[in-house]
Amino acid sequence: MTDSWVNSAEILGSDLPLELSGTGNRRALLMDALREAVRSGRLAPGTRLPPYRSLAADLGLARNTVADAYAELVAEGWLAARQGSGTRVAERAAPVTPVHRPRTPERAVRPVHDLVQGQPDPSVFPRTAWLASARRALAAAPDDAFGPGDPHGRPELRRALAGYLARVRGVRASPDRIVLCSGAAHGLRLLAEVVGGPWAAEAYGLPFHRELLASHGVGTRPLGVDADGARVDGLTRRDRAVLLTPAHQFPTGGPLHPARRAAVVDWARATGGLVVEDDYDGEFRYDRQPVGAVQGLDPEHVVLVGSVSKSLSPALRIGWMVLPQRLVAPVVAAKGEREQFSSATEQLTLADFVESGAYDRQVRRMRQRHRRRRDQLVAALHARAPHVRVTGIAAGLHAVVELPPGTERSAVRAAAWQGLAVEGLGDYLHPGAEHASRAPRASRAHRAGAAGKADAVRAAGPADASLVPHRDGLVVGYATPTESAYPEALDALCRSLPPAAPLATPPAATPASAPPPPPAAP
Repeated sequence: MTDSWVNSAEILGSDLPLELSGTGNRRALLMDALREAVRSGRLAPGTRLPPYRSLAADLGLARNTVADAYAELVAEGWLAARQGSGTRVAERAAPVTPVHRPRTPERAVRPVHDLVQGQPDPSVFPRTAWLASARRALAAAPDDAFGPGDPHGRPELRRALAGYLARVRGVRASPDRIVLCSGAAHGLRLLAEVVGGPWAAEAYGLPFHRELLASHGVGTRPLGVDADGARVDGLTRRDRAVLLTPAHQFPTGGPLHPARRAAVVDWARATGGLVVEDDYDGEFRYDRQPVGAVQGLDPEHVVLVGSVSKSLSPALRIGWMVLPQRLVAPVVAAKGEREQFSSATEQLTLADFVESGAYDRQVRRMRQRHRRRRDQLVAALHARAPHVRVTGIAAGLHAVVELPPGTERSAVRAAAWQGLAVEGLGDYLHPGAEHASRAPRASRAHRAGAAGKADAVRAAGPADASLVPHRDGLVVGYATPTESAYPEALDALCRSLPPAAPLATPPAATPASAPPPPPAAP
């Protein structure tokens, strides 16, 4: 039923009306009303509810509708039913006392628009194509797919990914080098356990990744980031690994320069270090040619980490690592004897989804959609805030709106007042980056000295001149809102931006050839 209706009934003569209003399934509306009555305390613990036949008659509902609602609320723990004593409000379901918190500038308005980067619009998940793949995959699944899992992951998906990544990302790997995981974060956690620390990481990046590594005893130190990506010349022999986003630096944007790609591979070969390549946004490019994975330059020194969180959905919890041969066994051992994270049936479904071409079609569809979103963002800012600069827009699912110095936090607060969730660029800056950017650079003599001494100087500092001071900006994700909500979100963003600085009027200058002013009269 989708009709809108309102009915009420008094429960046990308590003069407490149970009002159902809204559009949708009547059983769901009844359950919501009962939950709210218990939550608010209008139905106290132990209160006996009327028989479902009586309530159905009072509300004009089918008896089965009320009976099913009672049964589901009993299963959820809101109600309790005993033979001979009817249905009552569960004793442990005490009324909740509302907590009143003062309004603050950051939370003055509950966000109604979401421009936080990180996930696609869930409404565009390809349900029909995914269901078709699921049916085919289940029909063809071998019996062992329904037994204890293999920590490597299903061989069908590893084969499908090996072919896809070779074709699309230039990856060099056989299926036996691919280990499936529950996402990029899970892959980093396993690598931290196997490789150990310390690691180097881009000065701008996901705080969650740095915190995840730290929770496993792996410290990170920042590498500077500029228009050509990470400053890999700051790597040292003490670094066990370096975490990079070469396809599209997150969040500042732009691919890693070819010379730096070669340099980081040379560093890994010379030191035995590991390049961990987070393939962030590698498939979403708009105004540039495809950029292959660094892994293709040296599969024995680079790990490629990827997932379907951006291209399909983070709810699938499927990611992968393409590993050097020497790391496959240690990573599988760290993962455990049995697969505990990704559903075997969803792995089989994704394998069919890739091999049938549906994944390619979904990526193309999303690429076109995100490009339109990006163009709308750029056009809105050009029309209403021409004084701000938008960067990092050649690829990815977000852009950086650069702001005048000192205005980032006020812009984030203004966005909160507009009901808009958006993050500042400073939220992604490595804690040691600004301090390091002010530190003096090691002298040429120090760099030319003994390797151990030079390494100690550089590793302690984050004293690399490659580190740059923080610049103010907003990281604007344009993938999450629905089509109908996106224009309003852009409107709220434009209202949140600081105005253009007024032009200062320079003092009138005296021409160099002009005669000096006459002396004052005596």
